[in-house]
Amino acid sequence: MTEGHKLRTDTTVVETNIHYPTDSTLLGDGIRVLSRSLKRLASECQEGTLKVVERGRAVKHRLLEICRAAKSLTPANQQRLQSSYRKLLGMTGSVVRQAGTALKDWEAGGMKVVGKVLQAEVQISPLRHYLPLVKKVIAQTRERLWKGNPHLVGKVLSLFEAHTQVIRKGKPDKPTEFGRLVRIDEVEHGIVSGYQVQEGNAADTQAWIPALKQHEALFGQGAVAGHRGPRVLFGGERARSQGTRGGEGGPAGAGASVTNARRTPEAALVPAGATRASGYRSHHQQLEAPLCDGASYLQGGVGIPALRGVEHHY
Repeated sequence: MTEGHKLRTDTTVVETNIHYPTDSTLLGDGIRVLSRSLKRLASECQEGTLKVVERGRAVKHRLLEICRAAKSLTPANQQRLQSSYRKLLGMTGSVVRQAGTALKDWEAGGMKVVGKVLQAEVQISPLRHYLPLVKKVIAQTRERLWKGNPHLVGKVLSLFEAHTQVIRKGKPDKPTEFGRLVRIDEVEHGIVSGYQVQEGNAADTQAWIPALKQHEALFGQGAVAGHRGPRVLFGGERARSQGTRGGEGGPAGAGASVTNARRTPEAALVPAGATRASGYRSHHQQLEAPLCDGASYLQGGVGIPALRGVEHHY
């Protein structure tokens, strides 16, 4: 049982279980999953109704050619790369057209099934799911290779985990991650009080106010701690994502301000990474460590002038 006197919020990346996304491997995945469903569907239909060409060997050769050509940026290798991609795109397009035709025939009732109808319907379901994704992979590959535009909205990074997004949080050892950004709210004793899956690579400051609103709805007021980017609030004053000058606060990440400090010292707004919150050894821990409460901070001899100094110097 917790009363939610303190709130600590942070965002983290939950990586999805996918291979490193490249255009060639995504095209290969598309050929493989569509061909597999078409073969299983053909086994339930009358012989000759659906003829599926085996392309596994040719796809493997194209992928190896692209891998070798991509290791060098010489004009000859770039031509080989373009040629191999054209062949791979041609095979993918053929499979997509055949899958689209089979799907239309099934929906129109023109496909003769001699096996189990339920098994045939089971194989139609993957075609409905993967066909639009493979079409998007073809479009984004052409856009990158022949138009030089790698930054597309809604880029497909995996056929099997289609919700995967590119996340960059500035980690030196892992600058790019593939998954989803998740906000986690934690109260005292390490109890998780809430979470939210963020859209895209949003800054922590955008997740700060929703976390505070959710905490207030559950517990009411409390001491809050977070990164230097979002605000750190002690007392019942609501953190502002867009501050103004003077006592109303500056831009997010620039520091903290004091509002109504003379009447309620506990309502002082201080930076989460302030060095006065001693007892944490590393710089990372100083930025992320939850502070005790505003009253103890003020009682430690800091005072309102010092807090205002923090506001202008952070």
